[in-house]
Amino acid sequence: MSNKKIIMSGMRPTGKLHLGHYLGVLTNWEKLQHEYDCYYAVADWHALTTKFDKTETLKNDINDVVLDWLACGINPEIATIYIQSQVPAICELHLYLSMITPQNWVERDPTLKDMTRALKLKDGGETNFSQSVSYGLIGYPVLMSADILGFHADLVPVGIDQVAHIEITRDIARRFNNIYKTDFLKEPEPKLTQIPLLQGVDGQKMGKSFKNDIKISDDETTTTKKIMQCITDRSRARKDDPGHPENCEVAFKYYKAFADNETLETVAKECTQGCRGCADCKRQLAQIINDKFKPIRTKRQEFVQNQKLVDEIIKNGNDKANLQANKVVKEIKNIIKMY
Repeated sequence: MSNKKIIMSGMRPTGKLHLGHYLGVLTNWEKLQHEYDCYYAVADWHALTTKFDKTETLKNDINDVVLDWLACGINPEIATIYIQSQVPAICELHLYLSMITPQNWVERDPTLKDMTRALKLKDGGETNFSQSVSYGLIGYPVLMSADILGFHADLVPVGIDQVAHIEITRDIARRFNNIYKTDFLKEPEPKLTQIPLLQGVDGQKMGKSFKNDIKISDDETTTTKKIMQCITDRSRARKDDPGHPENCEVAFKYYKAFADNETLETVAKECTQGCRGCADCKRQLAQIINDKFKPIRTKRQEFVQNQKLVDEIIKNGNDKANLQANKVVKEIKNIIKMY
């Protein structure tokens, strides 16, 4: 049995992932898998909390997420890739935890507040909003806690702004232990990580729904076309005008994320001196990003052409996840004194 600490993390299946996912999550997951016993969930139950009426593409979205994970270096030989809904013990644990969780704990969860606020804006006010917020959405923080506690996770990788989100899991674990006079459930710690925010090509938050994202799986032509749409320094009227890299709204930030230091310094110098125009700058940026993701895209395509292997990876991950979660829930039932 491994002596490594356990990490649990997950991602909603929103379809093909973009460069923001790569920088903000996948590069970190790839590193963590070499140091910890990692469980990475495709959180399809969580997807239903806000998109219960839009499931037409759910299966394909799940598969696309797994393909992107594998292409970006998540190794199923050392990390467990699984589908949340294929681990029934998590659902059962969610039920037990929901029985002991005070309603006001759930209502004050910051992530739930953000999700309900977004629904309110989307649905145009209070009338439709009240019908959009389902019982399942309100219980989202408890389901998230079951995801974590069901694997006896020691750590959950989060950004500094998400620490409060883990607190409810710690509170629930502590309350369970107090009620049933046990120390069985661990209180997971947040593992702080720098999560860089990569803007979309229009300068807004990058996202599929905003149609401003660059996908990990985009081909070179598509990537170049999107990069050429990036907002740069709005103060420059002509190619030879002195530029201001610090005011470049998107393109220079992409350079910071993907270029080496020497290239970054050259670009900043030539931009400041008016030696290069924004179009030339973006063409070079597109080449850098395409070169960076070429091996990832090649690897992804190999998995696309071998769906049988991908299915086997998912099945093996589900089996391993079930084994771990079933042990935890079996002991939970003994503690509660269920039949």
